[in-house]
Amino acid sequence: MRAVSYLGYQTLPTIGEVAEPDCPREGVVLQVRATGVCRSDWHAWQGHDEVPSFPHVPGHEYAGVIVEVGADVSSWKVGDRVVVPFALGCGACPTCLDGAHHVCPDNLQPGFTSWGSFADRVAVPRAQINLVSLPDAVDFVSAASIGCRFATSYHAVAERAQIREGEWLAVHGCGGIGLSALMVGVAMGARVIAVDVSENALKAARELGAEVVVQGPDDVAARISEITGGGAHVSMDALGAVSTMRASIECLRPRGRHLQVGLMLGDAADTAVPMGRVLAYELALLGSHGMPAGDYGSMLDLVASGQLRPDRLVGKVIALSEAGEALAAMSQPPTGSGMTVVDLELR
Repeated sequence: MRAVSYLGYQTLPTIGEVAEPDCPREGVVLQVRATGVCRSDWHAWQGHDEVPSFPHVPGHEYAGVIVEVGADVSSWKVGDRVVVPFALGCGACPTCLDGAHHVCPDNLQPGFTSWGSFADRVAVPRAQINLVSLPDAVDFVSAASIGCRFATSYHAVAERAQIREGEWLAVHGCGGIGLSALMVGVAMGARVIAVDVSENALKAARELGAEVVVQGPDDVAARISEITGGGAHVSMDALGAVSTMRASIECLRPRGRHLQVGLMLGDAADTAVPMGRVLAYELALLGSHGMPAGDYGSMLDLVASGQLRPDRLVGKVIALSEAGEALAAMSQPPTGSGMTVVDLELR
């Protein structure tokens, strides 16, 4: 089959012929129809996250059609249209039994722990509990754009923070995660403030429904406090930097909820948090890392009805042969807005 792979960290990913994946007894093989190009794949390619061996096939935001079913799988059949969470729980540990498969201590992640979806086909283990049926009303490119960014943002805003109608939601960083969170907040009746240093990003935020935009980086927390009459109810660091994390916490009103969704890397992963503020205001600090398969239903219902439009976040649709260069291009500042999705039907 065709696949895009790389032979070592920071070596240019190239397309070529590789062996077909074996179908796990407890898994399926998926014919990939579309897959997102995500910055998390770029981090693995850079060596920030280790991959098990080389060559390695990246890709973890994917949707497609089941073409082979393992002997131990009874819930799925050949021909089913599915989308797949990026973290696959074991289904047996206390965390999974509590319904939180996406944060299973023994989770598997195709694209990271095994070959991923930059290929004609991908093996998906643990299929019985980790696949999501894709409604006919949702096309494959839209499903791939849900990927980790949109699903993580939905889980963060709707489930972790439990945003309520009329509350102020501040989103710090208007990339894929931030714009996804903005769309979810708007769909749920929140009043959204978008924060970024880029005029283009803020323009996109306005077009997607932000009530107010704030161009950083100076005095962001104070400006949000003034706009909202005392601070946001919910604030998200969608970028993953010390400055945006602190601004997100410091712009909250008493008993506000901070969402940390942007990845904190290197020294920032263990950075100091303004705990004095957290204690004095009784703030809640919440993380969000994906979404379990069992929670996809409410989000997909909104997508199928048109109330949520993840397809509006797609900036470019490319062929598989272009995926390696698109991944490598993430080493440079973005030249446009929107995420890139690979359509495997394009040649």
